[in-house]
Amino acid sequence: MSQSSTGSFWNRVSKHVVGYGAPFSSAIIERSSGSYIYDHTGRAILDFTSGQMSAVLGHGHPAIVNAVSSSIKTLDHLFSGMLSRPVVDFAEKLASTMPDPLTKTLLLTTGAESNEAALKMAKMYTGGYEVISFDRSWHGMTYGAASATMSAGRRGYGPWMPGSLALPTPHAGISPFRNDDGSHDWRTELDFGFSLIDKQSTGALAAVIVEPILSSGGIIELPEGYLARLKEHCDARGGLLILDEAQTGVGRTGTMYAFERDGVVPDIITLSKTLGAGLPVAAVVTSAEVEERVAERGFLFYTTHLNDPLAASVGSTVLDVVEREGLVEQAAKLGNQLGQALRDLQDTMEVVVDVRGRGLLQGLELGAPENGTVDDLVSAITQESLQRGLHINIVQIPGMGGVFRIAPPLTTSETELAEGIDILQESIAAVAR
Repeated sequence: MSQSSTGSFWNRVSKHVVGYGAPFSSAIIERSSGSYIYDHTGRAILDFTSGQMSAVLGHGHPAIVNAVSSSIKTLDHLFSGMLSRPVVDFAEKLASTMPDPLTKTLLLTTGAESNEAALKMAKMYTGGYEVISFDRSWHGMTYGAASATMSAGRRGYGPWMPGSLALPTPHAGISPFRNDDGSHDWRTELDFGFSLIDKQSTGALAAVIVEPILSSGGIIELPEGYLARLKEHCDARGGLLILDEAQTGVGRTGTMYAFERDGVVPDIITLSKTLGAGLPVAAVVTSAEVEERVAERGFLFYTTHLNDPLAASVGSTVLDVVEREGLVEQAAKLGNQLGQALRDLQDTMEVVVDVRGRGLLQGLELGAPENGTVDDLVSAITQESLQRGLHINIVQIPGMGGVFRIAPPLTTSETELAEGIDILQESIAAVAR
């Protein structure tokens, strides 16, 4: 693409494309394959965000190509009141990856949509309306999900959903709650959070919705034991626990689902992003007891692409490939290598202040340099990395500093992982010198 045609492209963007809250990357992407995307100059760029944190099988995986091609020819979209074998096959297969009693699936398309459905289920089941989420949460941009999203986008839209309440995010790096030895006292922090909730509540809790690892919130991992205590608080107040595993599910963290580490089974789990490997597939999974009660009470969530056979075929294929190629184990193995490499950067580079996360969802936090701001620093490193052939994503929330969110595909090779870390190290060194 010539310089003039590149300028024409951005002129057309300016004229016709709505901005949606973040600047566009300077790269014009033409195609993708495996762990790489390719810009208009033909330059290969390692994709360390898996698209929008979704393409767990990389780009253009043959099994996904075959599933889409076959389904689009034979059975792609139906009237929402009709069922097909691919949908039932998918629901059965997804249930086989879940602990009891999570056996019932609602097949949808996006993460926000799945959280909307889960919240409506919880409200119908409990008769309550209050929803608790973390103060750094991100659960989607539709109204109910956005009401539970506390990290950004709160102003300018009028009132949010009544009963939207916040808990402090258990971030050990900044929490004022400390044990005598200086360690993070998350138990007191959590209990104190609920004491404030109780003062505001009308006694009508429907649900607590959280991510096991807050991704957009800065890769904040819940301490071991936290989910168990959180579930106790939910049960004591008659609410349901909803786990949003949009970015942590389907092997991303080195277990099939992130909640498995804690041995706590939620009342409802929502999946999206990773479930479709880059295509619009999402699901709500719950127990037969929850599903039966809300059905009796008239639960309604009737959407255009509900139970689409194309989405079901893709979801089933993703689950098949993850199992067949041992990608959960691969994520755990590569995650150990990634974590060690990032910790090595922390040991050798002053601007790197923290490393956290699990499996192939990890964060590298940068502190402010001697001259300039952390915002300027991470922006410059992002651009430098892109020029050198690596795409990484920044999480920037007030009080969080600059956090690089690193989430390559589960199919990434050890060589590609090492290449990406080398580029990141070189980029930080070039900018922060």
